[in-house]
Amino acid sequence: MYCIIVKVELKPDNRDRFLEAMLANARASVRDEQGCLVFDVLAAREEPDTFYLYEIYTGEEALAAHKETPHYQSTRGVINDLIARQSVIRAEVLAKN
Repeated sequence: MYCIIVKVELKPDNRDRFLEAMLANARASVRDEQGCLVFDVLAAREEPDTFYLYEIYTGEEALAAHKETPHYQSTRGVINDLIARQSVIRAEVLAKN
């Protein structure tokens, strides 16, 4: 299994727009993509404009397929302008409980 952890730091006053788009994307990803096993959206408690996306896929090819889906494409069109900074950690999943 393949995991990415995405840290997203938003420009000020974009929290609601970001969450509306990202939560819909996360739901559709788990519901509609066989290769997407987990898509959690986490909000940092002390940083109201910082979010983490915790995503587990069956493999790197499933993540590549995810980026071709209509829900991903439409989400990116909304959130790209809301993001101040973004970083990604890529990892192998050794245990999933």
